[in-house]
Amino acid sequence: MAIFANDPTRTSWLDVPADSDFPIQNIPFGVFLTRDDIITIGTRIGDTAIDLGAMHQLGYFSNIPLTDDIFLQDSLNDFISDGKNTWRAVRNRIAEVFDNANPELRDNPEHRSIILFDLDEIEMQLPVHIGDYTDFYSSREHATNVGSMFRDPENALMPNWLHLPVGYHGRSSTIIPSGTPIRRPNGQTIAQGADRPVFGPSRRVDFELEMAFITTDANSMGEPIPIEEAEDYIFGLVLFNDWSARDIQKWEYVPLGPFLAKSFASSISPWIVTLEALEPFRTSSPAQEPQPLPYLRQPGPGSFDINLEVDLIPEEGDPTTISRSNFKYMYWTMAQQLAHHTSNGCKVNSGDMMGSGTISGPTPDSYGSMLELAWGGKRPLELPGGGTRTFIEDGDTVVLKGYSKKDGLRIGFGEVRTRLLPAISL
Repeated sequence: MAIFANDPTRTSWLDVPADSDFPIQNIPFGVFLTRDDIITIGTRIGDTAIDLGAMHQLGYFSNIPLTDDIFLQDSLNDFISDGKNTWRAVRNRIAEVFDNANPELRDNPEHRSIILFDLDEIEMQLPVHIGDYTDFYSSREHATNVGSMFRDPENALMPNWLHLPVGYHGRSSTIIPSGTPIRRPNGQTIAQGADRPVFGPSRRVDFELEMAFITTDANSMGEPIPIEEAEDYIFGLVLFNDWSARDIQKWEYVPLGPFLAKSFASSISPWIVTLEALEPFRTSSPAQEPQPLPYLRQPGPGSFDINLEVDLIPEEGDPTTISRSNFKYMYWTMAQQLAHHTSNGCKVNSGDMMGSGTISGPTPDSYGSMLELAWGGKRPLELPGGGTRTFIEDGDTVVLKGYSKKDGLRIGFGEVRTRLLPAISL
């Protein structure tokens, strides 16, 4: 089945502002609460939210074999489980219905009043029930920067780093959608030269610029996913801010790895952009040397050219863009991450989420965390409105944005916006 939804010449009868992240070629998927307090699965074109549950009930998907309640749920898990052919058929049909030349819904005001919503009439929800969450550590620049800070710069990368995508199992219960504020975490930290830790609020709360992909049901327990098939089981991507408490992390992570310093909050953008919508922006990832073992050798280019930005907004001040990076800098691709994740027979389910790891580029203005931007607090970041930052302060809001652009076509993710609140006293 061809991907008709990606036709770059297609326009919509819905209004799409210039430089919108959501032209008719995007057709992302999300979950929202309507003005009538009904939760539904939907999509978005321009600044209009589209109720797919209502569209299905009104017969607009009659030629696609879908269950009656597929879009009348509070998560995309079942829809994602239906697989790639269903995703493609639904995206193609949405593109057809909202094509500028199609009067089917355009000229039916009764149906439009049921199906279409202004953005201020809806409340976005977490798009999937995330059963399992894995976070990788796949940016060579980020790993090198962190290794240089905390170890010998000549041996910044651990011996295994260039041979496999390093990752850890994270906590899914504290993954939240954009707009949900978080609390500064409490935890154990230890001062330089001290012999005993203390307990209290973290003083080094940090953002991490990441992306994450959402999987479908992929394999049976004990069966690895071949690298050639891995992308068939990736539904789409979201922006991902994997918050960290660096002082807690430094004390607790030896020898077991990330724990409470990472599990207090992670924020995602609410619209999942499908891998198929991003296909026009496919590009090569960095050259891998030494060559990976055969099970990790991906045929063809495996990355995507996605521009990423981070804005910092003080409680009283204007936004400042503090980082500009790109998803294409990732050393290990999504397919390699998924193939490695299942190489031991680990089962992957619909709605599982895999974080890319912090995405840092080759220049200081492309680093993906305050740890790197302010180099562990040694180089405070100057804000144009006055003041400095070494880490995120109470009242600060961090906004991640991402989009791809080529030959006049822009496909974006919107944003993930999160405000940091003071810790709860214990």
